[in-house]
Amino acid sequence: SISRLLYLLQQESSSTELRTECAVVLGSLAMGTENNVKSLLDCHIIPALLQGLLSPDLKFIEACLRCLRTIFISPVTPEDLLYTDATVISHLMALLSRSRYTQEYICQIFSHCCKVRKRIHVLDATHVFTLKLAFTFITPVYSVFTQVRMQALKCFSVLAFENPQVSMTLVNVSVDGELLPQIFVKMLQRDKPIEMQLTSAKCLTSMCRAGAIRTDDSCIVLKTLPCLVRMCSKERLLEERVEGAETLAYLIETDVELQRIASITDHLIVMLADYFKYPSSVSAITDIKRLDHDLKHAHELRQAAFKLYASLGANDEDIRKKIIETENMMDRIVNGLSESSIKVRLAAVRCLHSLSRSVQQLRTSFQDHAVWKPLMKVLQNAPNEILVVASSTLCNLLLEFSPSKEPILESGAIELLCSLTQSENLALRVNGVWALMNMAFQAEQKIKSDILRGLSTEQLFQLLSDSDVNVLMKTLGLLRNLLSTRPHIDHIMSTHGKQIMQAVTLILEGEHNIEVKEQTLCILANIADGTSAKELIMTNDDILQKIKYYMSHSNAKLQLAAMFCISNLIWNEEEGSQERQDKLRDMGIVDILHKLSQSSDPNLCDK
Repeated sequence: SISRLLYLLQQESSSTELRTECAVVLGSLAMGTENNVKSLLDCHIIPALLQGLLSPDLKFIEACLRCLRTIFISPVTPEDLLYTDATVISHLMALLSRSRYTQEYICQIFSHCCKVRKRIHVLDATHVFTLKLAFTFITPVYSVFTQVRMQALKCFSVLAFENPQVSMTLVNVSVDGELLPQIFVKMLQRDKPIEMQLTSAKCLTSMCRAGAIRTDDSCIVLKTLPCLVRMCSKERLLEERVEGAETLAYLIETDVELQRIASITDHLIVMLADYFKYPSSVSAITDIKRLDHDLKHAHELRQAAFKLYASLGANDEDIRKKIIETENMMDRIVNGLSESSIKVRLAAVRCLHSLSRSVQQLRTSFQDHAVWKPLMKVLQNAPNEILVVASSTLCNLLLEFSPSKEPILESGAIELLCSLTQSENLALRVNGVWALMNMAFQAEQKIKSDILRGLSTEQLFQLLSDSDVNVLMKTLGLLRNLLSTRPHIDHIMSTHGKQIMQAVTLILEGEHNIEVKEQTLCILANIADGTSAKELIMTNDDILQKIKYYMSHSNAKLQLAAMFCISNLIWNEEEGSQERQDKLRDMGIVDILHKLSQSSDPNLCDK
């Protein structure tokens, strides 16, 4: 039984040979089903094996490490189990150089257990130097140990991912007089095993994204990027094509120039269309195993293609046009939005979001394919991860020049967006208000009333007191759009005037940045443009004093915004203008205007 084997393994009175055999048998059990691994974990196998690493016998240590490796690469093993004792990491580091096997197993353990983001700091920069030891094995002298090389490489690709500290250290590590990035570049050569090319490209990609290598460095532009494009070609295995596309999507995600280079390398945009053709038609496949293999990877291929298309089209209008003109592209995205796999749905929404940044496409392809319908369906019931991207896309579809705006409104979007503004998820709150802001722009009064009704005054104030400045700015933008055109201003202020003036006062008194205060003063200027609404300002001495204060502020933007309020209050053609002018004159506004007319700022002077 497992407990008997573990007992013998831990008995120092047992011979080393017996203890080693016990570790081997336990390792074989761990290679079985996930239930086997769970049973081993329940019997506390990990502390027993870690204890075994303190033995002086190398063969026993290797057997314990091999068993630990097998357990840690199982999806049912919590990676945190490696970190229960602070001395374990340093001890594993010390064992790295004992043999090619200790190296291989420890690198495998690290590359699996460091995927937990919060734990990467455990292997901090000082430990990375110890990993030089691992790399002495991947220089040509030790080329026989390909397995060791691969595990060390995988370990580096995981360590460097989203970790600037580790990446900056790795960039400067030198092995036999050669810097690590140069060694990685050599491993990208076509005569090296594909797995090695791919993993080296992942290392360089992670180091680049973490800021340790510049995006215009020749090792990225001329070596890493072309290697990853090669991995997307038909000649490669399906799993290699998936990994190649996903890594390339990550590499170019935030860099416009890399996106342009990738888009014209080896007809990549057309090449990716092939990712949607799996599984091949059943009649063409006589081999059942092949069909099973294709089916298994079909989801992953579509997900990878959508991700890469999203990165390619993130900034450049011409690239977006090429993507959309690729065979059946819009149909594929629409189908992707309703796939059973959450990962494919998320990637399809990301792709759609990237393409929705194009004014041209919003007016043409998005309208032709009624993309808003499946998007609204996705928004009805999806995990937050998908909701965030889908609601960002909806913000773009609600811009005033988008033909989709009207049908989206008719399909009950206001209610949906108002519910998003109440989410605990910050990104969803921002997107909910942002979409409502776009919806309210130049909208008819009915839509504006529906938005206010859907939000409720209470929720509006909740948003205006949100701790996040993005939520606050978008809410102010929404208010500004609601309070535009005179009849609308007067109507809204007649029903919500008291609360809106209260909110404006609180924001102008609060500790907010210049942009927030400027936006708030612009709302006041809009209220001042109303016919009856302006009386809410004129009868509120506190607000008038605040406008006067901001006219003399040190920031020109705030001075200008305050002057807009004044100019909208004093138009001669409007009824009651004389009384308003007299009141403002008594407050000393004319004196401030005389002073500002001498300003060195031409905008202030003109106003």
